[in-house]
Amino acid sequence: MTEWVGRTAVEIAAAVREKRVEPRAVVAEHLARIARLDGRIGAFRVVRAEAALAEADEVAARGDRDRLPLAGVPVAVKDNLAVRGESTRVGSAATPDAPAGADHVTGGRLRAAGAVVVGLTNVPELCVFGTTDGVHGTARNPWDTSRTAGGSSGGSAAAVAAAMVPIALGNDGMGSLRIPAANCGLVTVKPGHGVVPAGIGDGDWFGMSENGPLATTVEDARLMLSVLADTEVVRPQESGAFRIAVSVRSPLAGVTVTGPYVAAAREAARALTRAGYQVRRAEPPYPLSLGVTALAHWTAGTAVDAESLDARLLTRRTRVHAALGRRFLTGVRGGTAREDLRRRLEPFFAEYDVLLTPALARRSPRSAPWHERGWLRNVLANTNYSPLTPPWNLTGWPAMAVPVGTPASGAPTAVQLVGLPGSEARLLRVAERLEELRPWRRTAPLD
Repeated sequence: MTEWVGRTAVEIAAAVREKRVEPRAVVAEHLARIARLDGRIGAFRVVRAEAALAEADEVAARGDRDRLPLAGVPVAVKDNLAVRGESTRVGSAATPDAPAGADHVTGGRLRAAGAVVVGLTNVPELCVFGTTDGVHGTARNPWDTSRTAGGSSGGSAAAVAAAMVPIALGNDGMGSLRIPAANCGLVTVKPGHGVVPAGIGDGDWFGMSENGPLATTVEDARLMLSVLADTEVVRPQESGAFRIAVSVRSPLAGVTVTGPYVAAAREAARALTRAGYQVRRAEPPYPLSLGVTALAHWTAGTAVDAESLDARLLTRRTRVHAALGRRFLTGVRGGTAREDLRRRLEPFFAEYDVLLTPALARRSPRSAPWHERGWLRNVLANTNYSPLTPPWNLTGWPAMAVPVGTPASGAPTAVQLVGLPGSEARLLRVAERLEELRPWRRTAPLD
């Protein structure tokens, strides 16, 4: 029986600051859970058991322990961000196995706030696809282990949903935070461009990729985002006057949103209406060219990341993705498609403060060796279940995934919240109201 596994980051940090528990005890409990469960979940590539316990002792000895916002909180880090003393493999056999000499800036901020890094989490190769499997491991959805946790922050999401850590660090270039969060019943924030330091791969996929938190509560997500951004994300004083647009249509032509995710968005809309929000059905003016724009940027970002790697060590789907992306590079680097998209969508957000959509179009694919399958099969699987996330990487605007509803399958469904630059606090406030109105089970029933 454990005392701290399943607690929120806010609860753990308060107890450590007040010396009601020692960081080593908290970390040891979570390491024991990882050892017991991760064989069937596959969240971690590396577990830093000995190093994490030593770092927990360092937190205990810090003179500022009583002021640390994440004092003693175990955290997992996605394996495309450097962790001091560990290799960064990015889900590939083509990446070097040399240990990093320093933490990525986001990991450094988490450590400075008192967090303890217990491990690095599995990702698909080069973080390209929305299923997490490959040469280093397969991350399954703790709610239904026959399904993928999603990607590319799949290992981080699985670790949090399985209560192996209360929070985790991931990032999002086409939905890579929101997809696994929606699959695994978590809260996440893809911050707007420039809010949190990026430094992901070789150029952040042209500035589309952002680092952000995965958590089981809005309060934990807000706290972690504040640490990552190095500034407090303050709650707006008013919220009932927010104008919320609801759209259940896929932005991509030919892709259908299935019933459970439509129902989740409508359930959230009804709850917010009853809470006093101004909620209206409205469709953003997505251009017909959106699918081509998304594909061009998605593949071109991979082409840049793969440029310095031995292509013979990459899986076939990644090689094809990068080869296609090389054809798009000049147009992506010199084109105006993203700015055109922002100009097209800005008038919609002048009328509405928040856009509410389904987070996904359907359940995540089966957990399978997708990295051994063909490129087209992977692209179609990704597009058909996650058409709603890419527009907001192209614009660079903040977006969230929030759990709403549990269909007959037992795995949670979710909605997406989107706003203009600088609206992270507003989105978090709406998410907080949804949490109050439609509380969710925070972690999967694994015990």
